[in-house]
Amino acid sequence: MNMNTGLETKHDFGRAMERVLAWFAGELLDRPPVRFTRHNAEFEAPDSGLDEGALRRRWFDVEYQVTTFLASIEGRHFNGETFPVYWPNLGPDVYAAFYGCPLIYGEATSWSVHCVKEKVDIEALRLDTGGDFMKTIEALTQAALKEAPGRFLVGYTDLHPGIDTAVAFRGQTEFCLDLYDDPDFAKKLLDLAAKDFAAIYSRFDSALKAAGQPSVTWMGIPVPGTMHIPSCDFASMLSPEHFEEFVLPELERECRMMSHNVFHVDGKGVARHLDRLLELPGVQGYQWVQGVGDDEPIMQWVPLIRKIQDRSRGIVVDLKPQELDLFMREVRPKGIYLCIGTSSEEEELAIIRKLERWR
Repeated sequence: MNMNTGLETKHDFGRAMERVLAWFAGELLDRPPVRFTRHNAEFEAPDSGLDEGALRRRWFDVEYQVTTFLASIEGRHFNGETFPVYWPNLGPDVYAAFYGCPLIYGEATSWSVHCVKEKVDIEALRLDTGGDFMKTIEALTQAALKEAPGRFLVGYTDLHPGIDTAVAFRGQTEFCLDLYDDPDFAKKLLDLAAKDFAAIYSRFDSALKAAGQPSVTWMGIPVPGTMHIPSCDFASMLSPEHFEEFVLPELERECRMMSHNVFHVDGKGVARHLDRLLELPGVQGYQWVQGVGDDEPIMQWVPLIRKIQDRSRGIVVDLKPQELDLFMREVRPKGIYLCIGTSSEEEELAIIRKLERWR
């Protein structure tokens, strides 16, 4: 896709992409990028009353999923750096499902059924490129690509290999015990959960590039190269020593594969490892997920945000509209990529005008 080409829903696509690419380069154009959706907003869904079997069929219904997305963008204009993105989604543990790990489906997400109950069970795990999960993701991708030209972007599914997938195979408690009781087995699980990542990523990336699409996934930040969201939510349960030994080597390999990386820092538990995460090669930005309850409001995390800025890295930050004025007074704009949930286009345009005055 020509980065200067407009979309029906976004005529300023080219200028928005300039802001995104400037952010990745550590630069600031006229204002910081802003996306007008909250983190995880896509996972909020009303209760349909369907049982698990019916929910699963709906998730795998290609026509239903693509048609639902098309209805969601009909007549809508995407302001700021909010892009119309369809990303094929069967849940956050789909990478584990590619190897035969079963998933249970709810309204808005799915969960893995830990399939390595006994250590010998690892022998049954094989990447199945012809299985229902892979075939459905590919069918969703192709169906969306047929509808996409001039209308929206198509992304790739949620891919996070490594230790989070190993935990999906084994379960949190069991894997924690493995780290102490049988670290060789833990590493065997980790190797399985990481060895095919390049091939799996390339399988989807090649299909999107062949259709002229940029690289984009659930975070909604497109780039013309290769985009990845490295993560390790399980790091909240790891000591610095275990993080260094079991997590960092694979994260470094993932990041070196890509032209653009935004690390998903899922809360204060993961942020305990921020100093080491800031040393990852090829990571231009970090998404700060502050959590809820006592982890709100955002202002208590300003020191963490400034720490990332001081390392000349970008940071994706969720704000509530009422937090914006104070945030702008306390934080410098360079390196900031905002995500703000809004209730109207008028509110979005007013926020953009504020951001244009942020110095």
